[in-house]
Amino acid sequence: MSGYSLRTPGKGRSYNLFWKTFFFIGLFATIAGLYWTTQQVDYVWRWERIPNYFYYEADLDITTGIEGQISSIKKTGQNSLVLVRGEDNESFQYEVPSDSLMVYQGDSVFVGDTIGTKKEWKMGLLLKGLLITLKVSAISIVFGIALGLMTGLARISANPALRMTAITYIELIRGSPLLVQIFIWYFVLGTLINSLLSKYDIPQVPPLWFGVASLAIFAGAYVAEIVRAGIQSVNRGQMEAARSLGMSKFYAMKHIILPQAFRRILPPLAGQFISMIKDSSLLGVIAIRDLTKATREAVATSLQPFELWFLCAVLYLILTFAFSMFVQYLEKRMVQR
Repeated sequence: MSGYSLRTPGKGRSYNLFWKTFFFIGLFATIAGLYWTTQQVDYVWRWERIPNYFYYEADLDITTGIEGQISSIKKTGQNSLVLVRGEDNESFQYEVPSDSLMVYQGDSVFVGDTIGTKKEWKMGLLLKGLLITLKVSAISIVFGIALGLMTGLARISANPALRMTAITYIELIRGSPLLVQIFIWYFVLGTLINSLLSKYDIPQVPPLWFGVASLAIFAGAYVAEIVRAGIQSVNRGQMEAARSLGMSKFYAMKHIILPQAFRRILPPLAGQFISMIKDSSLLGVIAIRDLTKATREAVATSLQPFELWFLCAVLYLILTFAFSMFVQYLEKRMVQR
């Protein structure tokens, strides 16, 4: 089995070389034009600051936890062991880099006083946002597939109650904007659910899970229609043949119909989930620090909108492109079977 192509037969190597050259010339011209445009703007580019938004070395204060006196300071290599003894003979020992030591033996200290600093590598704002986006997208895709599969099967069910429930869900979700649904999940349903949980002293649900619910339910409605179309595209005779061999409808659907339908629905499913990865940027409106919200916070503190928004776009492109390549890999594996 080979994929269909619109290539015109008879076109030679020179034809392909000409149009490939035309493509690369256009690409380089676009990049050069964009670069020239950026140079015309009265703006100081600071790309050297960008790595700090992924990982940076922070100075952390080492503070005392008790009130007392520095009873001893012992140097061990590049660090010093500082022993703080309290009035009731309670003592704590702190390891402090010697070059950052701020106290001497015999000094009196109070709770929260800084006795030194240490350097520690910490995760930057954009990397945290990227990980949140990955987490939300991955969980939403899993739940979206499960919900869409069940709803798609209910959509073509002979049971009127299941069929009408599925149609109602699909039309309600697809007929309203995702941003409105996010607001409803967080400000309405979230408030009601957390109020009820707090009434019975049950831990509240974090905002991230309301974001996951809104994305999964939104994607599930579209996946349901993709699944329905994929199942109905399989020849009806496949089910009749399976039933004639004594298979139940469940096993025929599981082993005969769904494997064939999955090959056909994989490309539109990939497109739907790529859109969902980008739609996750809307979750910043409900206090979820995803990649877009983290970029907005970074821009507000650094006043570097050009570099950070370009970087944000590239990171989303990397996510969606990687997912697209993974789906293409699955398609090739399924064709080879």
